[in-house]
Formats: sequence, structure tokens, C-alpha cells
Amino acid sequence: MFAAKTYEGARSGGEGSEGGRSAGAHSAGARSAGGRLIICPTPIGNLGDMPPRALEALRAADVVCAEDTRVTGKLLSAFGIEKRLERLDEGLIGSRSAGIVERVLAGEVIAYCSDAGMPGVSDPGLRLVAVAREAGACVEVLPGPTAAATAYVASGCANPRFYFGGFFPRKSAEQHTVLTALKPLDAALIFYESPNRLVAALSALAEVLPLRTVTVCRELTKLHEEVARGSASELQAFFAERAEAGGIKGEIVIVVDGPSAAEEEADQADSADQAQRLAATLAAEGLRTKDIAKRLVAECGISRNDAYDMAMEASKR
Repeated sequence: MFAAKTYEGARSGGEGSEGGRSAGAHSAGARSAGGRLIICPTPIGNLGDMPPRALEALRAADVVCAEDTRVTGKLLSAFGIEKRLERLDEGLIGSRSAGIVERVLAGEVIAYCSDAGMPGVSDPGLRLVAVAREAGACVEVLPGPTAAATAYVASGCANPRFYFGGFFPRKSAEQHTVLTALKPLDAALIFYESPNRLVAALSALAEVLPLRTVTVCRELTKLHEEVARGSASELQAFFAERAEAGGIKGEIVIVVDGPSAAEEEADQADSADQAQRLAATLAAEGLRTKDIAKRLVAECGISRNDAYDMAMEASKR
């Protein structure tokens, strides 16, 4: 069911706020206007990328909920902000979200931070926002750093579309299932990955998407930022050697380019080979040409004309 709500005075700065006032400028009246849940992005590595509006919101909030209070505490300290912190991680957000939202509805201004980047993007913040929206609470999302978008641009990928898959699957079977399902998608594929699992992830990509160009972005915006681009097999060998030499460190984003013409041609050739083998098998079993052609279209994804020609050829042998 469609629902839209406007919250007067909830937005900070820019058009629609009186005199373009910032969050800090009108924070004194925030409680009278109603509570708010403010989703505050934080840097993905470089403190210089801290959004000014997020700083103002953190200073104005009654309390700051954090995925990890130690990480957010250090961030606040770096900017001279003293604020009460409450832990709200993956294990707690399910049981505490309703209570947080009740406090917002009662007039409290609560900010939420993840460990780095945009809360809600592959972290538990998304569940908090969902509960708040369902309850009709005011939610203000501030724009800011996101590793997925930064990596997409840094990769040099030419495809104008991308699919963000969150963290790369851990189990081998699931990796192959996910990549096979995503293979036809005309878009770049973006995944987060642990440095300890990077080599295994690249091995899976080399098996399922051997003709794709892959980019590994490591430690984005930090002093030792690295952007490595090549085929999955090339990158697998490169990072496997590094892992053996001393290990791979840092936050990692994998960007897989969209389908190329070479991949499409190879897939078509594979489909044709598969169809010819199936046609020969079905003809040997005594199926009629018409029935063979139907099976080829359904199981191999080739055109009806090609399927009929293959069926005819197989039936003559």
C-alpha cells in the first residue's frame, strides 16, 4: 500500500529549510518538531571525507547508535565530539530496533553510524530504517561515502549499469550458483570481500566468468590504496602470490565488468555444441525431427530455425 509522509523541519540545510539553516542551526527546535532517526555516513578510510552535514547531525543528536561503539567513539573523538554511544550491531539490532524507534517517536533525535561508509549498505542499518519506516517515524538519510560506488568508478568499467551483491558468497557451491545466475545480466557486478577469502573468490570468478575483466579495489581512499585490473585468473595468481608472501590486508571491493562480445560469442558456440550433441543423442533414441527441434529450443536456448536444421542433420545420420 502506497504511503508518503512529509516531515516539516526534518531536513537540514539546502532548499526547503528556513534560510538554508544546517542541522546544527535548527537542532534546538528538533525535539518540538518531533524526533528523528538520522542515518550518518562516515569515511571509508580517509577522515577528510567526513561529510559536514553528518558532523552537524552527530553534534546535534541526543544519542549516537553505532555498529561498533569503539570505532565510532574514535571517529567522534577525532572531531572533538562528546556524545553518549549505544551499541547496535548485527546481533542486537533485531531486538533493539523497535525500542529505538519508540524513542524517536517520543521525540528523541538518534543518529546511527556503521563502522565505515553508508549505513544500510551491507550492514544492519537497513533493518533499523525498515522498522522506522514501518512505524511512521521520521528518517533522515544523509548522503556520503560508499565503497561500492567508489570502486565502480575507480574500476574504469564501461558498462553504465551495476549490480551490487553485498558480500561475496563464502561457500563454493553458492559462489557458482550466484555467478551463474548473474552471468546473463547486462551490468557490472560489485561485491565486498574479506582479504582472507579474496583468492578463493577470484578462483570462482575465473571458473564461471573467465572472459570478464575484473578489478580488485583495496584500501580505497587510504594511504596504500590499490586498484588491480585484469582477468580473474591473472588476479588470482597475483594475489595468491601475495598471500603466500605475507598475506593480503585491507577492505576489498571486487568489480566484474559486464558481458563482452567475446563472452557472448563463446556462449553461443557452447550452446551450439551442446545442441548438436543433444540432437545426435535424441536422434539415436528414435525421436522425430519435430520433437528433437522442440527439445533443442527448450534445453539449449537456440533459435527454432537452428534447432530444426540441427534436428534434420542429426536424423539423416
